[in-house]
Amino acid sequence: MFAGCRGGEQPIEFSSKWSDGLDRVWIGADFWANRLQDWRVSDGRLECLVSAYDRYVSLLTRDLGERPGDLNMSINIGRITSKQDVNTHAWAGFRIGAKGRFDEYRDTAVRGKGLEAGITMKGGLFIGKSLDAVQIVPDPALEKQLIKEVKLQVRLKPQDENYFLELSAYNPETGKLLGQVKKSGLPAKYFSGGLGLVAHFPPLKEGGFVLDSYPSFWFSHWTIGGTKIDRFPERAFGPILFAQYTLSDQVLKLTAQMPPLGKEDTRTVGLQVKKGENKWTAIAEEIIRENSFTATFRVPHWDNTRDIPYCLVYKMRETKDQVCECDWQGVIRREPVKQEEVVVAAFTGNNDLGFPNTDISKSVEAHDPDLLFFSGDQIYEGVGGRGVQRKPVEKAAIGYLGKWYQWGWAYKDLIRNRPVICIPDDHDVFHGNLWGAEGKACGSKGTESDKQDTGGYKMPPWWVNMVQKTQTSHLPDPIDPAPVLQGIEVYYTSLNYAGISFAIIEDRKFKSAPKPLLPEAEIWNGWPQNQDFDAEKDADVPEAVLLGKRQLDFLEQWAADWSSGVWMKVLLSQTIFANVATLPEDVFDDKIVPRLRILPKGEYAKNDRIVTDLDSNGWPQSGRNRAIQAIRKGFALHIAGDQHLGTTICYGVDECNDAGFALCVPSVSNVWPRRWYPPLPGKNREPSAPKYTGEFADGFGNKITVYAVSNPTFTGKKPSNLYDRATGFGLVRFNRVTRDITIECWPRLGDPNVADNEQYPGWPVKINQMDNYGRKPVAYLPTYKVSGLTDPVFQIIGEKKGETIYTLRAKGNTFTPWVFSVGTYTVKVGEPGTDRMKVFHEVTPIAEKGGKVIEVDFISPF
Repeated sequence: MFAGCRGGEQPIEFSSKWSDGLDRVWIGADFWANRLQDWRVSDGRLECLVSAYDRYVSLLTRDLGERPGDLNMSINIGRITSKQDVNTHAWAGFRIGAKGRFDEYRDTAVRGKGLEAGITMKGGLFIGKSLDAVQIVPDPALEKQLIKEVKLQVRLKPQDENYFLELSAYNPETGKLLGQVKKSGLPAKYFSGGLGLVAHFPPLKEGGFVLDSYPSFWFSHWTIGGTKIDRFPERAFGPILFAQYTLSDQVLKLTAQMPPLGKEDTRTVGLQVKKGENKWTAIAEEIIRENSFTATFRVPHWDNTRDIPYCLVYKMRETKDQVCECDWQGVIRREPVKQEEVVVAAFTGNNDLGFPNTDISKSVEAHDPDLLFFSGDQIYEGVGGRGVQRKPVEKAAIGYLGKWYQWGWAYKDLIRNRPVICIPDDHDVFHGNLWGAEGKACGSKGTESDKQDTGGYKMPPWWVNMVQKTQTSHLPDPIDPAPVLQGIEVYYTSLNYAGISFAIIEDRKFKSAPKPLLPEAEIWNGWPQNQDFDAEKDADVPEAVLLGKRQLDFLEQWAADWSSGVWMKVLLSQTIFANVATLPEDVFDDKIVPRLRILPKGEYAKNDRIVTDLDSNGWPQSGRNRAIQAIRKGFALHIAGDQHLGTTICYGVDECNDAGFALCVPSVSNVWPRRWYPPLPGKNREPSAPKYTGEFADGFGNKITVYAVSNPTFTGKKPSNLYDRATGFGLVRFNRVTRDITIECWPRLGDPNVADNEQYPGWPVKINQMDNYGRKPVAYLPTYKVSGLTDPVFQIIGEKKGETIYTLRAKGNTFTPWVFSVGTYTVKVGEPGTDRMKVFHEVTPIAEKGGKVIEVDFISPF
């Protein structure tokens, strides 16, 4: 927790500021609403818009401290409708001393439990339902008053080593006491932690409809005081919630994330930068988009040679007539163009089992990466608890935003001062699996799995675009902005940073759905249910698409473009081009995965088989091979996620190891742990390496060489569903001088500053840039010796087909190209994007190195 400002012996007052004349979903920076779409501020009141289980508003900026002290707290409550007359178990009131799983205020705000005190729908007052404190006796007079308005007041004071608590109900107009309950001898441990308001309706049905769409209670005039109160103003969240930025070729893109605003609220955000020691200069202002509530800035000609503090500024309407200027500050880091080592941290699978992931953030900060990559599943449907809402879609949009804000809340301090690449995956758009089928609408019949199996998107296009704007609008401009079907936008692009060129692709949006193409496989949720179906032989049908022509063309162009001083290539996507997973022999889909026994360290699962999950990018095989063939021409490393299993492999197309390496990072928190225990050991593995390493074919027949896997093992750490499921993050270190690449895989508690914290077994994996095109040469071209240029770029083009074989920036001034077949070649040498390029035609190879040397002079005048 933050240190905060302590109350001590002086009462600290709090009073809610839900002003008349303001209407908005977001209820203010002092609060966290569970769920976001279930609450609003309207005409000076806080309203709960549903009659549902445990709707809760947490106060962020005040806590009950550990020390002895008193508390005085009150709230005015009333009923909004009379639809819940039959629900005698419904109640509204306070949650006191709330605590979450990790004793952290954000965790407490989302999932905190505490002592409850309130009033039932029938007018009964109670204290501590979980303590079996009192029998809740209905009170007809209070029930009648609750239809209008009741003031509830809590008084807490020490009683020897325990506490005395009194809950009173008053008529707010007359001040008349209407009822009271008291409880003494309450343990002190119940009275430290968070404070909140609750509107609780156990599910009931009337006429076949669940009564969850009706407003329930309203609240107003929440006041808090007492010597036990601690104040934490720095915990306020909003109105500028967080920001993401990228810097590429001296173009800054930055997106400010705002909460759902009201019609009367300001609709623009300003961007300022600090010039000199204390002078802030406004450089841009942008409109806040509808639906996504984002404001995106694009600033060309950015000075990338120094750290530049930035400030986002927003004028927040606090009352109908009062505006307060709020800001969000960070630093656009100096681009590390001369730094010897560039570090990328990568993440996937941000379920909230470990929210707010303070252990992850601490570990990542210790590594101080230069760039962050979030590969998808920044949210899951169940994040925040209380289910997922898909209809009406306007509510579903606010529901998504609440989950997305939770992601930003966890990482806001990690991302405010670093460039971030963030791309959505299936769960981000409320899919368990996603075969985008170039943007079509999916089927509408059956279960959620039945719908998504038909291919396309379940949610409407404006909703999908809203998700993409929140996560990707700060990326460099799309290579080809033409939308796909239904007007769904694309974001695939490239980013050049610190001399590393990143290709950012969408490996779900264009992918075909297997079920319509493979009817004999009897697909359910991406898994063949027909056990006689041979995925290796029969799944790779000609109609099946993985990346689509547009993205394959882009990758070909990107692999060949080494301008702007680029010395390394990296592909970023949602998931890797292989299916590295096994299941027990008698299991035919992964529904059982969460229930699989976690093995002790060193134990090997018996009777597992290699599986065929068509959600993986092991399918379709031809599309997978075309993608790998494109990226290996640029000697690119592939970083991705989604598979719930940390993995480092080397791709093979025609034979093992003839392409590049890939890192699938482990999930931050893992609700669907997977494993890799192939029945036969890998071929050509190191003598001391585990049996699951070496050369394999995955379930689709794709050639892979497995170097390391973070199989789940029993750790003894609590909670086990967080630490025993091989959770963590990936790191990749790129060395500018040697072109070495160090691939790392860290557990959640992997702090490099702590001696006994190690990476997962098998890591680090150390390779060189040249290892990312492992195909064996057939012949060699002449050696080129270049003068007047340092580290020139070489591009080798086969003249028979006019196809680029590969492009690479040499390390040093001497380079001997190799080729994979006899014939004639064109060799381009120099610095792309300048006039310092020379072209050699009809170059013929020889069988061995050591042929003639060609001098390439860039010193003498042309």
